[in-house]
Amino acid sequence: MTIRVLLADDQALLRATFRALIDSCDDMEVVGEASNGREAVELARVHHPDIVVMDIRMPGTDGLTATAAICDDPGLATTRVLVLTTFETEEYVARALYAGASGFLGKDVTVDELHTGIRTVAHGETLLSSGATRSLITRFLTTRTPGAHLVPPARLAELTVREREVMALAAEGRSNTEIADDLGISPLTVRTHIQRAMTKLRVRDRAQLVVIAYQTGLVQPPPPAA
Repeated sequence: MTIRVLLADDQALLRATFRALIDSCDDMEVVGEASNGREAVELARVHHPDIVVMDIRMPGTDGLTATAAICDDPGLATTRVLVLTTFETEEYVARALYAGASGFLGKDVTVDELHTGIRTVAHGETLLSSGATRSLITRFLTTRTPGAHLVPPARLAELTVREREVMALAAEGRSNTEIADDLGISPLTVRTHIQRAMTKLRVRDRAQLVVIAYQTGLVQPPPPAA
């Protein structure tokens, strides 16, 4: 099955580069290009792509507003948004996830990481880059109420040892492939453990798993920089 991709970026040269990289894969094709958020929403409704690769800062309607419009449209229920931006700030990561984005990558990704990210989101998974995960953690650490817990630490007892291990690595920003390499298991097995942990903890996505991992003490935040 070919993954149909819509590109949304205000820089024509970047769009041309991304199109060439995506069209070079046998399992992907670019079906349209938008130079701003308004065009992205309009073209999404015309082409019904599987994935919209969305920049954030664009003239007129920005990428976050466009992401919310696409994700709230019942007619685009099967379209998922992968944010690809230079700005991996905690505010943008949180707002993108709140708007409904399924993934968040920085523009410093490699070609392989871009291809893997598109496939990951197309397969129904939530994808956060290491930088985005760190930003999400930073936002949580600076806004949480001291002592507050999304779930009590005892709830982690419902998880198997392996599920807690996989969850901890995901909270450190590792991808499914990286976790698989670390633990000597397959990426599919990692995905299964992630999904089971989400079901047991009653959360909707990987981002919430990351927050829970820190709130329950499964993973300790890194010490602040000197």
